[in-house]
Order: sequence, then structure tokens, then C-alpha cells
Amino acid sequence: MSFSHLRSDFPTLCQENPPAYLDNACVTLKPQQVIDSISDYYSKYPGCGGRSVHRYGTQVSRLVQQSRKTVADFINANSPNEMIFTRNATHSLNQIAKGLSWEKGDVIITGDREHNSNLVPWIQLKQEFGIEHRVVKSNPDNSFNMENFEDACSDAGDKLKLVSMSHVGNLDGVKIPIKEITKVTHEHNALISVDGAQSTPHMKVDVQELDIDFLSFSIHKMCGPSGMGGLWGRTELLENMRTIQAGGQTVTSTTYDSLEWAKPPSKFEGGLGNFAGLIASGSAIDYLSKLDMNAVHEHEISLNRIMTNGIKHLNGIEIIGPENPEMRSGICSILMNQLPAHDIAILLDEAAGVMVRSGQHCVHSWFNDRGHKDGSLRASAYLYNTEDDAKLFVDTFCEAVEAFS
Repeated sequence: MSFSHLRSDFPTLCQENPPAYLDNACVTLKPQQVIDSISDYYSKYPGCGGRSVHRYGTQVSRLVQQSRKTVADFINANSPNEMIFTRNATHSLNQIAKGLSWEKGDVIITGDREHNSNLVPWIQLKQEFGIEHRVVKSNPDNSFNMENFEDACSDAGDKLKLVSMSHVGNLDGVKIPIKEITKVTHEHNALISVDGAQSTPHMKVDVQELDIDFLSFSIHKMCGPSGMGGLWGRTELLENMRTIQAGGQTVTSTTYDSLEWAKPPSKFEGGLGNFAGLIASGSAIDYLSKLDMNAVHEHEISLNRIMTNGIKHLNGIEIIGPENPEMRSGICSILMNQLPAHDIAILLDEAAGVMVRSGQHCVHSWFNDRGHKDGSLRASAYLYNTEDDAKLFVDTFCEAVEAFS
């Protein structure tokens, strides 16, 4: 299925000689509807939602609540009150890590391809509380090893407190079997947290079907504004979790030495909100809600197939992850070996307007473990990308590799 008709919604793609923007795993482009939502807040009703009762404040309160419901419906939450707005997936994961109660010896299990946001908070807990962080090794092609995971859970026994996994890896686009992982996790009476930063924008994610306990995601990767993310959690878990952003509307009343906590989501959204971002987040998710997200996923795979087949023959490069592009979603991440990834990324942009990412993509642990200090070059597709974008990447990349070889 082609989504090329939607390109006219994105101002940056309507300019003369638009770029082949293939850095979507980092941040996506914004449609005009989202930009208009931000502009409308500042120009039409720049008030304080949730506090002031004048017409500006009332309008903002209504639109923020509407946004919350839109996002909650998108992931099939039981209630909008289970949907907490955060700054990004990193903020969401830190809220889980620092909001739950821990005892020395509690075990947390993650994968070996985690973004720093799903690694650093657990290392902090290890240093500060004496919890044990255990890493499940993937197969040689980075696909998930279920046997290793089951063994890790069995070894942890009743000490297993939390499993936290990236649904789709930002390193390689590899999707892991969350439903099966959740089943094993719950059999050990542990909780499961899913880093959905690379899945929620690209495919249908239903928190009820997956039976998970927490979902973290970044709305800036979903056509939404920068500095906006989401945390979903089951009501009973949120009600018993500490907030890491105390103050303001997180309480309903205080004395000089006591307080009464507000119910979620207010409990976790202390301080004056980014109202323009909150409202525009609803516009972004409303935009995606009108699309078939499974079709979006298939479209991205078709573009990855073009990229993969066009470069896999080159000497001196290695595509990270399974050989089959269908197992890598819309991400084509390339180890450059002796070639300068940063220089090639700059050349792609300057020569042909092809925008990709170079570096370690906040997965330093994986690269350092394998001795790839220079990281990789990553092309990542989204719904507005076309076959022409993918082919231009292939042609320009092949020329760049030849020039540096």
C-alpha cells in the first residue's frame, strides 16, 4: 500500500527538492495538522489548563483531555486515566524504575540490544539499591532467544521483579515476541515493561492483547511535537507507584507536614504542562488513527527490502540483524567496518539530500561488547517515504562506499 498521497500533509516534503528523510527512528516529520495545533494554542487560547476556569483555561483543559483519550484509544487502554503524558520514552522508563519499590536482590531482566533509556535506569538501581540486572543474550543474528529468556527467569525464581524489553529494537528493527515473553513473565509473578518507542509509531500495538503492565513511547516519533511522550500502566499499578515529578497538581491538598496524592494521571504530571505539545500530541495520534497501522508496517518493510537488496552485495559493509528485511521492520542499520560512517552520512545529505543517522544510536552497550566503536549508519523509513527515497539511498550509498573504498 502506498501512502505517497499523504506527503502533501508534511510541509518539509512540499518544498522544492524535498529530502529523502530516512532518520525516522530518531524523530519523524510533522504534518500541517500538528503544526496548526501548536500555533492555535499560542495564538488563540494561550491559557493554563487544569487550573484556570476562564475561557482560555477551559478550552485548554478540554483539548488536553481529548488528547489523552485519543492516545489511550490508540493503544486500547481501559481508561484515559491510565495514560500519562511524559517528555519521551526515557522519562517514562525512568518513572517506572524510580516509581516502583525495590529490595536488595530483586532481579530485573532486559535484552542485550536495549537503548540506553532501557538500560541506564536499571544500572542505577543496581548501584543504589543492590538490585540484580541480568541480560538475555540474543541469537547471533540479533533475533530473540526464547530459551535464554526462560532460563534467566527460572534462575531468578521468586526474586524476579521486572522484565523490561524493547518491543522493536532501534538498533536493527528486530521485533521480539512480547506476548510469549509476557506469559512467561507473569508465570513468575513478575511485571513486564515494554519500551514501545520503535513499535507504537509503526504498527498496531494493543496493550490488552499483549497483556503487558507498562508501555513507554515517544510521541515525537509518531508525527508529534518534540518533548512529548507517553506512559501507559494498569490502574492498580499506577495508584501504588511513586511519582518522580512531585508538586503542583500531583496532590489534592497539603499542610506544612502532610499531603494527599491526586489520582493518576495528575499524580505523575506535576508542574505547568507543555499545553501546546499536549494538544498537538492528540492531533498527531488522531492523524495516525485514521491509518491502517499494519499497512504502515508492511509499507516500511517493502522499503527496507529495496534498501537491503540494493546494498547487501557491497564489500566492507554488514547489515545488522537477520538477513531477511521482513524481520527488521523499516530499519536498515549498516556496520561500516573500515569506512567512516559519519563522513558517509554527511556525503549522502550533501550530495543527494538523503538524511540518515550515524553513530551508536544510544545502544553503546551492544557496539562496545562487539568492538564496533564507530557504530553504524542507519536508514529508517516511515509512512511518507517512497520507493524513490529508498532507491536514492541505495544509489547514493553505493557511490559513497565506492568513493571511500
